[in-house]
Amino acid sequence: MSTTNEYMRFFPYDAPYDNQQEAMDRIYNGLSRGQDVVFEGACGTGKTLSSLVPALEYAREEDKTVVITTNVHQQMRQFVTEAREITRKEPLRAVVFRGKGSMCHIDVDYQECQVLRDNTYEVVDTERDKQELERRQSELLEEMQEGDSDAADARSAIMDELEQIAEEVENLRETNICEHYYNNLTEDTGEFYQWLYDDVRTPDDIYEYADQRTLCGYELLKDGMEGVDLVVCNYHHLLDPTIREQFFRWLGRDPEDVITIFDEAHNIEGTARDHASRTLTENTVDSALDELQESDDFRSESGYNVLAAFQRALKTTYEDSFGFGEREQVNENWRDVSIANDDKRDDLTLNFLQEYTGKGIDAELDDALALGKELDQQYEEAYKEGTATTRKECQTLRAAQFVKSYMDEGAELGQYPVVAVRRDDRTDEVYGRAELYTCIPREVTKALFDEVYATVLMSATLRPFDVLSDVLGLTEPVTLAYGLQFPEENRRTFAVETPALFASERGNPETQETIAGVLSDTVRFTAGNTLVFFPSYAEAERYRDLVDARIDENLYFDEAGTPVEELRQRFTADDDGVLFTSLWGTLAEGVSFDGDDARTVVVVGVPYPHLDDRMDAVQDAYDRVFADRSGRDSGWEYAVEIPTIRKTRQALGRVIRSPEDFGIRVLLDKRYTANSVREMGKYSVRETFPPEEREEMIDIVPEKLKFAMLNFFTDEGAWDGEPPTP
Repeated sequence: MSTTNEYMRFFPYDAPYDNQQEAMDRIYNGLSRGQDVVFEGACGTGKTLSSLVPALEYAREEDKTVVITTNVHQQMRQFVTEAREITRKEPLRAVVFRGKGSMCHIDVDYQECQVLRDNTYEVVDTERDKQELERRQSELLEEMQEGDSDAADARSAIMDELEQIAEEVENLRETNICEHYYNNLTEDTGEFYQWLYDDVRTPDDIYEYADQRTLCGYELLKDGMEGVDLVVCNYHHLLDPTIREQFFRWLGRDPEDVITIFDEAHNIEGTARDHASRTLTENTVDSALDELQESDDFRSESGYNVLAAFQRALKTTYEDSFGFGEREQVNENWRDVSIANDDKRDDLTLNFLQEYTGKGIDAELDDALALGKELDQQYEEAYKEGTATTRKECQTLRAAQFVKSYMDEGAELGQYPVVAVRRDDRTDEVYGRAELYTCIPREVTKALFDEVYATVLMSATLRPFDVLSDVLGLTEPVTLAYGLQFPEENRRTFAVETPALFASERGNPETQETIAGVLSDTVRFTAGNTLVFFPSYAEAERYRDLVDARIDENLYFDEAGTPVEELRQRFTADDDGVLFTSLWGTLAEGVSFDGDDARTVVVVGVPYPHLDDRMDAVQDAYDRVFADRSGRDSGWEYAVEIPTIRKTRQALGRVIRSPEDFGIRVLLDKRYTANSVREMGKYSVRETFPPEEREEMIDIVPEKLKFAMLNFFTDEGAWDGEPPTP
C-alpha cells in the first residue's frame, strides 16, 4: 500500500485541504482493491487532485494509464492547468485529446479521412519500395563496373521492377491523398514529440504547431499516445463503444490497464442516453430510394420495396398526428410526435406493417443490407482511386440498418420509439425523423465500468449514491462525500417562502409581483454581483423585464446570440451587477464565480426539465427496472426529482469557492422550506437535499430576506461605502 509520501509526489501544491488527504487515501485504497469509487465533494474543495493524485500513483506502480474526462469545457481547461502543475513537480507524460473534426486541417469527415489516410500510406509505402529498389540497382551498377558478371542480370530484373513501381507510384499519386499526413510519414517528427512532452499541450497548441509545418496534428497525437501516463479527453471517447475500442488501441492498452476518472459525473446519465439513441430522417430514406433506383443489382428491388414502405409509414404517422393548423406551426426545430401505445407496438411500426407488402420484411431488409455494404465499398474504392472527389456515404446501408434495429428492438424494455418533425428552412417543406430513444443509460455505461480496471466518478452532486449506482450499473463502489469545508459563518443559505412556482402559478400577476420584489431586494442588498438562475430562458426574460425597472444595478441577460464567455467576463468585471440565466444553460456548472465575481446566487423555482413524452418513457422504464420495495416512486424520483435537485445544487455551488470566500445562496420557492415537507407532501423537495445541506437552510419569509442579507454582508465588512437602507 502506498504511503502519503509516495503519492504526494503528484500533489503540486504546498498542502491539501483538510479532507483532500483523507479522500486521496480512500481513493488509493479503493483502486488497490480494483473497486470503482463514487466521490462527491462540494464545489471548490479540490476534487480533481483528490482523484487524480492517487490514480496517477497507482497507475505508475502497476503500469496503467489514467484517462480523465469531462463534458464541460471549463473543466477541460482546469485539467490542463492541474496537469501542468503536476509536471512541474513530477515527470509526467500527458496528452489532451480531442476529436478529429476539430483538428482536421482540410475539413473532411471521418470516412473521407480514413480513405485519404489509407491512400496516403499506400503512396508512401510504394515510394519506399521504389527508393529501396533504386538503392539496390545503384549497388548492382557499382558491382557491374567492378566486373561482377552476375550483377548485370540482377540489375536488369531490378530495372524492370523499377519501371513497374514508378508507374504504380504515378498512378497512386493521382488518387486522393492528404499532404499533411504524407508529411507525417515522410519527415522526421521527433522534434514534434519532444515539443509535445516538454509540457502539457492543448489540441489548439497541437493544431497550430502542425498547421505551420503542414503536418496532421491529429494523427501525430494518435501515434504519440502509446505509453503516456495521463490522457485528458471528452466523454464520447469513453461512452461511445466504437470510439472507445479505437481509443484504447491508440493508447496501446487493454481496457483492464486503464483507470478512468469522470468529472461532472452527474452528467453521465444524459450523455450516455444520447450516445445510445439512434435516428433516421425522411431525407436519408429519400436518398436511399434514389440510390436503389440507380442500381441495377437484383437486390435493389427488395431494398426499394421495404424502405419505400417505411418512408410512407413515417409520413403517414406524422401527418396523421397534426390537428387543425398544427402543420403550419412546425418550425426549424425538431418537435416530437407521440407514437407509443400501452398494449401494442408503436404507431410507426403499425403503419409500416400496414403499408408493407412483399416476400417478408426481414428478407428484404437483409437484401438491402447486403447491397448497401457492397455499394459502400464501391464508394470507398472510387474515392480511394480518385475517380470521386468526396467519399460518398451509402444511404441504403444507413437506412436499412436503422429500420432493422427499429423492428428488432423497438419493443424492448428501455427503448422508446419516437417520431419528430421539423421544417426545412431552405425548402419550407416539413419532413420527419424516426428515433429509438434509449431510456436506461446503464445499457451504455455498465459495459465500460466492467471492462476497465476501475473508475472514479466525481462531482459536487452525486448523492443519493444508491440511485446513481442503479442508474449507471455500478456494483458496490467505494463512496465518499464531503460537504463544504470552508467556514460556515462565511455563508448563508435561505429558503424563501414565496409561492410554489408550479406551471399553473407562473402566470399569476400576484405571484410575479412577489417574486420580482424579492429578486429586487436580493440584488439591492447584495454587496457585489448577483447571479440568478431560472427554470427556463423564458422565465429569465420575464423577470428581467419585471426587475429591470426596479433596480439601479447593471443587468446582464444570457440570451441567444451573446457568447456566454464574453457575457461572463463582462459580468465578473462589474462590481454591482446581476446576471439572469437559465439553470439548464452553460453557466450553471463547471464555471467558477470566485470571490468578487458573484456574492449571491439565487435559484428561482424548482427547475424541473420539460416533462414530455420522452421523460414519461424514462420514468416508466425506471419504474419497471428500479422498482423499490419501500414503495418509493422510482420513476419520478430517479428520472426527474433527483437530477433536478442535482442541477439546483450545482447552481448553488457557483459561489463560495475558497476558504476566504463568502456569500449567500437563495432558494426562491416554498417547496424548498421545512414547512413544505409537512404541508406539501410529495411536492416538497427539501428532503431530496443531503442532510448537512438541509441543516444549513434557513427558512425565511420574503419581506425579511433583505434584513438578513444586510446583516450578513455588514458582518462581513463587505459594503463599499454606506449600505443600502431597507
